[in-house]
Amino acid sequence: MAGVELPEVTTLRTQPLVKHHHPCESGNVGDPPGPCLRKAPWTKAPAAMHLLLISDPGLPSRRVAAIKDEFEEILRQSFDADVHVDTCTETIRVRTDHQLEMSTLDSVVSRYPSADLVIMLTDIPRHTQDKPLIAEVLPGRKVAVVSNPTLGALTTRRRLLKIFMSCANQLLPDGNTAPKHSLPRWGQWSSRADSGHRTLHAHTFTGGTRLVLGMTTANEPLRMARKLSRALAAASATGAFGIFYSSIWQMSHHLSTARLISIGMIAIAVMVGWLLTVNGLWDRPVRGRRAQVVFYYNLSTVLTLIICVGALYVLLVAGILVGSLIVIDPDFMAQIIHRPEAKFTNYLDIAWLSAAMGVVAGALGSTFDSDVDVKNMTHAQRLRSRVYVAEEGRS
Repeated sequence: MAGVELPEVTTLRTQPLVKHHHPCESGNVGDPPGPCLRKAPWTKAPAAMHLLLISDPGLPSRRVAAIKDEFEEILRQSFDADVHVDTCTETIRVRTDHQLEMSTLDSVVSRYPSADLVIMLTDIPRHTQDKPLIAEVLPGRKVAVVSNPTLGALTTRRRLLKIFMSCANQLLPDGNTAPKHSLPRWGQWSSRADSGHRTLHAHTFTGGTRLVLGMTTANEPLRMARKLSRALAAASATGAFGIFYSSIWQMSHHLSTARLISIGMIAIAVMVGWLLTVNGLWDRPVRGRRAQVVFYYNLSTVLTLIICVGALYVLLVAGILVGSLIVIDPDFMAQIIHRPEAKFTNYLDIAWLSAAMGVVAGALGSTFDSDVDVKNMTHAQRLRSRVYVAEEGRS
C-alpha cells in the first residue's frame, strides 16, 4: 500500500516494556529481568532442563507441534539430563517501530516459572545487516527467537530440529553444549558487540531467495484460495458458458497450444494485478527505508497471489472439463469443429479457454470478497495487525 512504512528490521528489546504483577518479576520497568526470564547460569552440565517453545498461530505452531517430542528426546540424549519441553501458542506482538513487544513474552513465560530456556518461533520475517536473520539469541534472558519464513519453503523436521538445537547450545554456558549439534552447516553464529546478542544470518546469495519462498509458504496461498468464494462463483458462472457455446469450441480448436497457454497466463496476470490494486497489497518504502526489505514483501505477495489464482484456474479447468465431457456429445462436437472425430484434447482446449474467460470475470467478482481475508494473505498486513493489537492493548 502506498505510503505505508515497513520495517527494515524487527529487533528485540532487551528490557521488559511494561510492568507485570507477578511474584517472580522485577518490580520496576527497566530493572533487570526477574527470575522467570533470567536464571543463574549452570556451572556444570544440568541434571534437569525445562525448555519452553513459544510459537505464532498457524504454520509455526503446527511445525512446533510436529517436532516437540523428537526435540525433547534429542535434548535428553545429547545432554544426558531429565528434559521437559512445554509448548505454547501466542501471537508475538510488535511495537509501532516494529520491535518485538517483549511484554508478550513476559506474560507467557510468567506462566512457566520453571522454564530454563525459551525459544520462540515467529512468523515475522527478520532482516539485519542486509541479510535475512534466521535466529537471534539473548543470553542474558535465556531467550532465542527463530524466524520461520527465513528457514525457507521446504523446512524439514531435520532442519528445524537442528536450528532449535543450535539455539539451545547458544543459550547454555560454554562447556555445556552438545558438539555434534553445535552449528548448522548453512550458517555461522556471530556476536553483536553493541547488545551482546548472538545472531545467525542466512547465506548472502541464497538467503534472500529462501526468505521469499518461506514468506510465500507462510502465507498459505492454497488455504487462502478458499476465501475467494465470490471470485470463484463469478469465474465458474462465466466459464460454464464455454460448455454451451459452439463458437468457443471452434475458437479453442483453432488456437495453438502455445497461444492457449499464453491466454491462460494473461488471465492469471490480470486477476493478480486486480487483487494487488483493489486491495492495496503493493507496498513501497518511505522515509529512507531500504527498498530491499520491501522488495521481499512485495515479491512474496505476488508469488502468493500467483499460486492462489493458479489454483483457482486449475480448479476451473477441472470442473469445466468434467462438465463438457458430460454435456457435449463427441459426434456433435466433431460436426461443429469439422473433424472426423472429437478427441479428449478438444475437450481440454475448451475447458482451458473457458477457464481463462472465467478467471478474468473472477477478478471482478473478487471485489465482493472480504478485503480483510485477502489482505491477511500477506506478511505486511499481518505485521500491521500486530501493531494495532499492541496499541489497542495499551489503550
